[in-house]
Amino acid sequence: MQQPDHTEPTEQAGEHAEAAEHAAEGFDAGEVIIEHVANSSFEHPILHLPVLFGIDFSVTKHVFMLLFVATAVFLLITTTVRRYLRQDRLVPGGFMNALEFIVEFIRDSIVLPNVGAKYVRTWAPLVLTFFFFILAANVVGLIPIFEVVGLIDHYVLHTGEHSLVKNVIHGGTTATANFNVTAALATITFISIIIAGTLAHGFIKHWINLVPHGLAWPLYILLIPIEVMGMFVKPFALTMRLAANMTGGHIAILAILSFVFLFTELFESALAGISVGVLVSVPLAVGINALEIIVVLVQAYVFTLLSAVFIGMAINVHH
Repeated sequence: MQQPDHTEPTEQAGEHAEAAEHAAEGFDAGEVIIEHVANSSFEHPILHLPVLFGIDFSVTKHVFMLLFVATAVFLLITTTVRRYLRQDRLVPGGFMNALEFIVEFIRDSIVLPNVGAKYVRTWAPLVLTFFFFILAANVVGLIPIFEVVGLIDHYVLHTGEHSLVKNVIHGGTTATANFNVTAALATITFISIIIAGTLAHGFIKHWINLVPHGLAWPLYILLIPIEVMGMFVKPFALTMRLAANMTGGHIAILAILSFVFLFTELFESALAGISVGVLVSVPLAVGINALEIIVVLVQAYVFTLLSAVFIGMAINVHH
């Protein structure tokens, strides 16, 4: 009597289980969103560098974007100013005209009212550097440069999994969405506050000026810890405000675009995904993208303004 063959049903069951597992995995919107806003992993950096004093100096995506933006801003502004200085005419034109307008606006409307005429030339360069760097980093984060590179690699180049092109593609492009970057910028402001107060009043007097004078001594037991906490709250607020705003906008756009893939899987129909994309995702994403254009300018302005205000508070002490 012929024995029943259980091999084929077993193989079919395994195939069905594997297919069910892949179906259960499906499209992971959270993973895709984090991939597009987070820094690239130190395990697969763009450029491997040695570890010194326990610090990995490898160039990750956000480090690369920092270097790229800093270099681009330096070359653009330096070239523009030098070209203008070589000309005979006094009235600038084109980009130099816009650049001069921004410099004068920030110097006269932000730095001067806060630090005073005596120190405006001392602190205007720092505040201007903050504004141009943050604005450029925010704007570059809105341009889908590496998405285009990814499409070219997918259809034309076909590079390996751990190639330079693949490593460049992975990770977010907005360096100012990284809390480490904004914390470093805020630390510069924190140090500048101490330097500004020291230059204006002397090192000892600067620290004495943290609290009001002429109060009953028991009040200082309460005021001194509050003022010391306030010193660290200022850079913390700068850190969180800039990074959170830049991250939030990108997450919102990516979450809305994810509806296309989620509805495609939900209804098992590409038509459903395309319909949601055309009617909902694309219009909302375009609207939020337009709002992001305003946000990138506002956040650069706010960080610049608050830095000037904090530095001015150390110079012009009022209680």
